Amino acid sequence: MRLYRALLRLYPSGYRQEYGEELLATFVDKARERTGLLAPLRNALAAAGDVVPNALLVHADLLHQDLRHAVRSLARTPGFALTVVLVVALGVGANTAAFSLADFVLLRPLPFREPDRLVKLWQATPGYGRFQLSPANYRDWRAAARSFEGIAGYTNRQANLVGTSEPERLEIARATPELFGLLGVPPLLGRVVSPADSAAGQVTVLGYALWQRRFGGDPRVLGSTVRLDGEPHTVIGVMPPTFRFPSRETDAWTPLIFTPDDYLDRNDNYIYGIARLGGGISLSRASAEMETIARNLERQFPEENKDTRAVVLGLRDDLSEGSRLLVLALCGAALCILLLACANLASLLLVRATGRARELAVRAALGAGPERLVRQLVTESLALAALGGGLGVAIALVGTPLLGRLVPATLPVTDEPSANLPMLIAAVMLTVLTGLSFGVGPAVAAARSRSFDALRDGARAGGGRTRRVRAGLIVTEVAASAALLVSSGLLLRAVDRLHSVDPGFRAENVLTLSTALPWAKYLLTERREQFYDRVLAEVRALPGVESAAYVTGLPMRLRGGIFPVAIAGEARVADATNSVGLRAVTPQYFTALDIPLREGRDVGERDTRRTPLVAVVSRSFAQRYWPDRSPIGMRFTVAGEERSIVGVVGDVRTRGLERQSEPQVYIPSAQMADSAIMFYAPKDLVVRSGSAEAALLPAVRRIIGAADAEQPISDARLLSEIVADETAPRVTQVRLLGALSGIALLIAGLGIHGLLAFAVSRRTRELGVRRALGEATGSLVGRVLREGLLLSLVGVALGIAAAYLAARAMGALLAGVAPADPATLVAAAALCLATALLGGLRPAIRAARVDPVVALREE
Repeated sequence: MRLYRALLRLYPSGYRQEYGEELLATFVDKARERTGLLAPLRNALAAAGDVVPNALLVHADLLHQDLRHAVRSLARTPGFALTVVLVVALGVGANTAAFSLADFVLLRPLPFREPDRLVKLWQATPGYGRFQLSPANYRDWRAAARSFEGIAGYTNRQANLVGTSEPERLEIARATPELFGLLGVPPLLGRVVSPADSAAGQVTVLGYALWQRRFGGDPRVLGSTVRLDGEPHTVIGVMPPTFRFPSRETDAWTPLIFTPDDYLDRNDNYIYGIARLGGGISLSRASAEMETIARNLERQFPEENKDTRAVVLGLRDDLSEGSRLLVLALCGAALCILLLACANLASLLLVRATGRARELAVRAALGAGPERLVRQLVTESLALAALGGGLGVAIALVGTPLLGRLVPATLPVTDEPSANLPMLIAAVMLTVLTGLSFGVGPAVAAARSRSFDALRDGARAGGGRTRRVRAGLIVTEVAASAALLVSSGLLLRAVDRLHSVDPGFRAENVLTLSTALPWAKYLLTERREQFYDRVLAEVRALPGVESAAYVTGLPMRLRGGIFPVAIAGEARVADATNSVGLRAVTPQYFTALDIPLREGRDVGERDTRRTPLVAVVSRSFAQRYWPDRSPIGMRFTVAGEERSIVGVVGDVRTRGLERQSEPQVYIPSAQMADSAIMFYAPKDLVVRSGSAEAALLPAVRRIIGAADAEQPISDARLLSEIVADETAPRVTQVRLLGALSGIALLIAGLGIHGLLAFAVSRRTRELGVRRALGEATGSLVGRVLREGLLLSLVGVALGIAAAYLAARAMGALLAGVAPADPATLVAAAALCLATALLGGLRPAIRAARVDPVVALREE
């Protein structure tokens, strides 16, 4: 019988109290009829078969009753129901979208075999941070390391696809044959690069998007020949659509082949290293081994590898700190919205439950127990939460893909962020948790208040516990709002500061595009110059064009290109204090970008290989080496050639608005040696026009097509758009946080209004007595407002403290703005207090209008 008594607890307590003994007696009578050895087992099975399905039916019937009552009750107060649903939807939707993005960027497994074992290998030296490996160091690291199952290398390049309809510029990854095996992704068709291919070299593996776009998904492409930069390559495979390593822009892969000459210069850094940890090998153990290898190589090559260290990072951990913090900051803002939503809903339900005290007291007097009352109120809360949660999930499903701007471009995935099944399950759980969190407390409090005093129309002021709960809710709402406002304000100040940074050039009215020339076809400098001269002459002749030029790479697009320099008469030092950015330019480049000429002259038409080698340097270059005199005529060596300085121009932020850039050296493109440093051959065309620069593009395309019919054009953009891209993720984040802050203020204002209105309704008798004793109207208004403002001040202080700690953690996003920026703190505090004032104004006016006679009569 113990089992049956235990199973009876599956019934609701009220049902069990009324029918439990009768059910038990009936079961006992039937159990006595069962005899034999199997009687205990038969009784146990009969007990379970009797109680479990019937208990479920009883619960279902009560749930049906509760839902019907909830619908009728909420239909009488549609404004309350709509407010609750919208607040829940905002909390659930914001958190589902934000954490779906965080899951996509920071947690979701990358589409490779055992991605947690994949690591990136970097060199590092003081002042430089992380950078690529040289071929010599890559070879030696690969030979000495024992912590890895394998090591592979790759580098990025661009190539022209010609011979198949229109020429197209492709993003190519040149990879060693070990790469595909390390990543563990088989091809969709054919095979991948093998060691034999690395000997021959003229093969390619197509990306799925390129296969579909240029070859119509035809499987017969295998074995066919495509021309990359004019060189024939045999197609040996097609990768699946989910494979886009090393970035989402990669179109195809070719073998990376090293020659003996590649190993001569240990400062020629262009190889990205990737490895797979061996079984049972931790990241820290692999890092320690690589550090030992780097120190050994430093002893073997004390000049070339001076202070060179090895850095081992998980493949996903290779994200920049800024990208990671952008996502985490959005998650923090979403949690603030959820906290606000729960606090606001708790206050709404508290007010509603207290307002229904008379109804609940009547039901209690008619026999409803506390459990039944709590169940009814919680059912209403969960029903509202379910409606709000459903709307929130819909908001998340629509909004999550819109957060794609916050996904780092280097993340090797093809998908856009979306709310996947785990996130939707989490949203359901969040909805239930939210419903319980804001519903159970007020329900229990209301159910306990079953005194017949509640049957009286007038209610006395709430007890101390109710006042403390009310105060805590106001403080919580204001604190969350203040924290969100301060964080958003600091990031807004950071974006504003970045927008005020002078990039060193004028981006307006400049059209840019890329015409990277194939090396095999344009190996000779004279051949390249003929192309540049023809294109530039015809472009400069177009109506409205003021100037046009070619450059190795645009500022903020080509961020590296670093070379050590040696000043004539001084010892050569290869470190960050003696390095410069190198660019080759044609005449009019500084005019086209409006880079000011500070001293000397520009690059000229007469600067060729037949004349003395010259260079134009940036102002920071001149100040570094000749701070007290003119640098004109001074000589230095860069990229293996000695040059004299003929001009000084202003500094340009080639690395972007947030980072300091190295001093720059500009060399005439016509003075580049044949087949030397081909990566630095000019490839980006810049055209400054008076207006309507985008309208020039068709004419420029025709000019380039006439100069070389096989030369594709890529990356046609306005320079102003490139500069705007520097802060695009930040702007997106600030807009999102700004919207969330506005929502937070609205929610907080509504919550404060509701709680103060509730307080006023509970203090009607007290306020009536004060009016009867002669207290002025202004004093009563001030009394109510003062209560709200004092609690809001506490919330503002807590919110600012929380925001300060958060700002210190996300310092990389603040662009030099102090975490305790006075203007931001004052503005955020003022907004919060103004919201509290507006939220409390109507209840305060209502308090001042209390009629003492009516109040005392009701009491």
